[in-house]
Amino acid sequence: MKRYRARWIVPVTQPPIENGCIAEDGGRIVYVGDAAAAPNGEDHDFGDAVILPGLINAHTHLELTSMRGFLEDLCFNDWIDKLRSSRKEALTGDMLLDSARYGIVEGLESGVTTYADTCSTGLVMLAMLEMGVRGIMFQETFGSGPEQCDASITALRARVAELAPLRTDLVRLGISPHAPYTVSDALYRATADFAREDGWRMGLHIAESAAEHDLVQNGAGAFAEEWSERNLEVVPRGRSPVALLETTGCLATSPLLIHAVRIDSEDIRVIAKHNCTVAHCPASNAKFGHGISPLAELLEAGVTVGLGSDSVASNNRMDILEEARLAVLLQRASRRNESVISAHQALELATIGGARALRIDGKVGSLEVGKDADLSVFSLSAAHVTPIGNVDAAIIFALAGAKAQFVAVKGRPLLVDGKVVDLDPGLRGRVHAAAEALSAWEKNQSAS
Repeated sequence: MKRYRARWIVPVTQPPIENGCIAEDGGRIVYVGDAAAAPNGEDHDFGDAVILPGLINAHTHLELTSMRGFLEDLCFNDWIDKLRSSRKEALTGDMLLDSARYGIVEGLESGVTTYADTCSTGLVMLAMLEMGVRGIMFQETFGSGPEQCDASITALRARVAELAPLRTDLVRLGISPHAPYTVSDALYRATADFAREDGWRMGLHIAESAAEHDLVQNGAGAFAEEWSERNLEVVPRGRSPVALLETTGCLATSPLLIHAVRIDSEDIRVIAKHNCTVAHCPASNAKFGHGISPLAELLEAGVTVGLGSDSVASNNRMDILEEARLAVLLQRASRRNESVISAHQALELATIGGARALRIDGKVGSLEVGKDADLSVFSLSAAHVTPIGNVDAAIIFALAGAKAQFVAVKGRPLLVDGKVVDLDPGLRGRVHAAAEALSAWEKNQSAS
């Protein structure tokens, strides 16, 4: 048995415990409480620190980590086009796998133990398994033209059949029809049928941008122009992107909705009706200029929400505590109300909210007896965190940007003294080489 002690234990679902202790045995939490009453065990005292549940990243694209800083200041459809072309032409499968590994390293350094990733290659699942983290990989499918539907769903079924045997207690698999500008109504219906028939959880990008909304509602805008150039039929498809998902049967599977920025009260009602969950990505949404999701309204409607970083190709960093801080600040600023979203609510979004959004809250997301010992430890000794005052407020408003001191997944230490355990020493160099390949590709494009 191991005992982890710190100045503060923050279970999230219970009040913070000063001078507390967590004991774990065989990867499960067996005690949470006052250090003086803890059972005997191998002692690990972190001193002036806070022990949190492992943070949960409810949406990311780990295989795009090498693209940090490569896709700047582009309108959304140009950003997507450049990403698609450069990834296909400049990056190999090995590069993408290394990018996924490096993204996990960055997450661990920021206290992230669980990753919900949408991925086209399937390589992220291999990276998760290799590095011992918890996660779910949503295998993507694409196909804008109705005539592509049969080939796309056949390929998706084949890829899922290939990856399904790799699932473990820690790493799960789901499916993802990408977004309305890359998926036909027919493919949405086929993917929803696949999800229902075989029990796959769906995660999908929706209601993210003005261009997407214009395509669905009006059959107009930048994406509509691209579709017309490809001789695809462009017609209004629904009252809103969320309404499109309802009419195609996707919402009936209670999927994870990624972004959900451009939604109104009717969309929120429908999301709640179908027991969908939401991955809220405040930094990415803001960086693209997409807007501010109505997070407060979603929570008021009883919708379960977790926090995502999105890819570092769009956000440039993976820091879930910073996402929580931004979530509070943007909601309060947009609603001009200082009481909208408390620090404790924000901490819930980063932990138990994310676990509930991914349907794994029976195992993780809070520090409770019987749950898996997924832990993240942060030092409180830095000047910008001292004095503490309200511990939840200190975590959300002062701790963001700090590196984790210790991280464990199901009791297994993956980061100790701020360093990832058994990190491949050549990984960083290989990811830099991938970034250089992207730069060379860009120069060639400019020259041609």
